[in-house]
Amino acid sequence: MVFGKATDGSEKSALPTKEAFAAMDQFTEELVKAGIMVACAGLQNNAQAKRITSDGSGSKVIDGPFAETREMVAGFMIWQVKDMDEAVAWAKRNPMLGPSGVEIRPFYEAADLAEYLTPEELSTPRDGERGKLGVA
Repeated sequence: MVFGKATDGSEKSALPTKEAFAAMDQFTEELVKAGIMVACAGLQNNAQAKRITSDGSGSKVIDGPFAETREMVAGFMIWQVKDMDEAVAWAKRNPMLGPSGVEIRPFYEAADLAEYLTPEELSTPRDGERGKLGVA
């Protein structure tokens, strides 16, 4: 999964320029044509967000906006690539890559969680969307 990081501009409701949007649209199309894109979406700024936390005895809802912009996620993409090197190569081509950068994190696969699963569970393919995405 590739997380696009927020910028001060994106968190102040500033939409990208037409040129930036077109460049990102072209990049997304390249990912689709290469068979890498599984899903993607941009996220509204954090003024529209809520955080839900729990101290064990109950939950608390905190309304955005939140102060620390550089840690915010502005969007995501799920790619199906052969390895991290391929993901990094594609990420470097991202036209919206700026000072905030992107973060790439692999999903857990069932084999990564082998100590929690029986051999039968490990060998049985997942059904539905969960299986389609290949996530544990």
